[in-house]
Amino acid sequence: MRRSPKDTATSMRGITRRGLMLGGAQTAFAAVLALRMRRMQLEQADEFRLLAEGNSVKIRLIPPARGLIYDRNGVLLAGNEQNYRVTITREDAHDVEAVLRDLRHLIPISDADAADLMAEFKRRSPTTPVTVADRLSWEEFTRIAVNAPSLPGVTPEVGLSRIYPRTKDLTHVLGYVGPVSDYDLSLIENPDPLLRIPKFQLGKLGVEAKMEERLRGKAGTRRVEVNSTGREMRELGRQEGVPGDNLQLTIDYRLQNYALARLGDESAAAVVMDVQNGDLLAMSSAPSFDANLFVRGISSANYRALTENDHRPLADKTVQGLYPPGSTYKMVTALAALDAGVITPEDTVYCPGYLELGGRRFHCWKHAGHGRVNLLQSLEQSCDVFYYDVSQRVGIDKISEMAHRLGLGIRHDLPMSAVAEGLAPNKAWKQERYGKNWLIGDTINSSIGQGYVLSSPLHLAVMTARIASGRAVIPQLMQSINGVDVRGPEPADLGLKPAHLAAVRAGMNAVINSGRGTANASRIVTADWRMAGKTGTSQVRNITAAERARGVISNKNLPWNRRDHALFVAFAPVAAPRYAVSVIVEHGSGGSTAAAPVARDILLFALNGGLPPLTAYPEGQRAKVKAQQDALDLAAPAPPTSGMTRS
Repeated sequence: MRRSPKDTATSMRGITRRGLMLGGAQTAFAAVLALRMRRMQLEQADEFRLLAEGNSVKIRLIPPARGLIYDRNGVLLAGNEQNYRVTITREDAHDVEAVLRDLRHLIPISDADAADLMAEFKRRSPTTPVTVADRLSWEEFTRIAVNAPSLPGVTPEVGLSRIYPRTKDLTHVLGYVGPVSDYDLSLIENPDPLLRIPKFQLGKLGVEAKMEERLRGKAGTRRVEVNSTGREMRELGRQEGVPGDNLQLTIDYRLQNYALARLGDESAAAVVMDVQNGDLLAMSSAPSFDANLFVRGISSANYRALTENDHRPLADKTVQGLYPPGSTYKMVTALAALDAGVITPEDTVYCPGYLELGGRRFHCWKHAGHGRVNLLQSLEQSCDVFYYDVSQRVGIDKISEMAHRLGLGIRHDLPMSAVAEGLAPNKAWKQERYGKNWLIGDTINSSIGQGYVLSSPLHLAVMTARIASGRAVIPQLMQSINGVDVRGPEPADLGLKPAHLAAVRAGMNAVINSGRGTANASRIVTADWRMAGKTGTSQVRNITAAERARGVISNKNLPWNRRDHALFVAFAPVAAPRYAVSVIVEHGSGGSTAAAPVARDILLFALNGGLPPLTAYPEGQRAKVKAQQDALDLAAPAPPTSGMTRS
């Protein structure tokens, strides 16, 4: 059937229209290709020429600057220093053994280190740079940089490494950083890619570990072009990371330094606390060690010296050390009895030197006894029999409740490692722990801080601060993060009757400022600074009946590790308490002789804001104190870091 001329014309118009549309599309596509070819041939010619020669683009992580840590006055405690290092990427190096051999001609690398590096290369991904050496001198670094073109896969880098300018003063508080281990990675569900960079520094202990995520920051990236030999040709792009947060602690660096120096060569600890808000101003554990040793790689000899030292320098005795609190616990028993209404401050107990119960004698420290004593006198002279008697009336459960109320037997939430819970036992605890009933003898022992009772110096400082202030102060170590105050709210009232607290404080005042007080020799004569406190001596060995019959062996005639621990707690000034302190001297024999003088000096330093003035001491002690002060190895005052900026 023949088509009409009209149909034919209509069909031709449709074909022409489609042809034009198709031709336009083809022309546009050709124009885009032409523009792209022009850009590649002219504007990107150098880039593609390099790529044609075997270059490739790599993404490198940029470790962020670790956050800084300051004391309450802005003194730098943990900072960062420039670190020259060199890395090798196995994928780019190809023959890493040959490259490493060439590198050893430029910088010293021992056979043992070379073997460790080869093992590290096998463990790591071929694209992961492995740090071959760090803390290089400028001369070593420039030697490698000059020879980098002939060392495929080798990259000289300038990074940051942790440094602790106060060396050993705050080691137990701050902790330290070290390279990330496989064990560290196994503890993290989704590790930050930063942690897979060999020798990246991770917090291992203390604040550095507990605040790791805040201190670490976020990684940046850089796009680099490398040639066929692995040499970086140029940087194509960079995105800076986010530095870690800056932390400011409640610690006063100068007080911390003085407390550690005052503890000297003893195996000891001291904690100083603000009784109003719970700020921890000093947490000194002796002996200490330089945390920089661990950051830079401690030698086997140095590590062995630390682990084999019987004074245990690696342990933080302020929060990890648990000791029978001895007579410093008597305030707990006294307040429990007062609160329960089983005694009044005026009630007396007769002390003949022992309490006999069920055919067994529980001895007072004073063999001849104290005679009839009331609450104030029992604290003043540290009469044990008074507490043996009242503890049976009040019972262990109420004593335990009061201990918890005063901050003992609980784990305080601090950003420090292995903070101990301590123990304020009761009947249920013994049944659960040992499957045995609580005995009256257990109560008697606990009443004077012996038996099952265990406390750390931190616990005792909290207890003392709560007695001094009448408030449930909570210990605080973190003051601010990036300048924003993070301390908790004002502490609540402790809920104890003011008259009961006043009676106990009066007894503690008599311990120091009464002529019959057990720590009268450690009194402060400046009226506005006078302190109140309590001595404590805790046994570390059992004294048998046979030894008592023969005569108890004096501590000075015993080996050091079998002598009693010496404890002392105090607050000052008596009239308006500001600071509380607790001191323990391991195997120091007596609280009045070994711990009280140290606590007095530390309190005086806090009150004076510097080295204690000789006029604060009894006149007959001033020459001895002056000689002691002159012998102390104190750090020079460090100026605050202006603006608390990152280094």
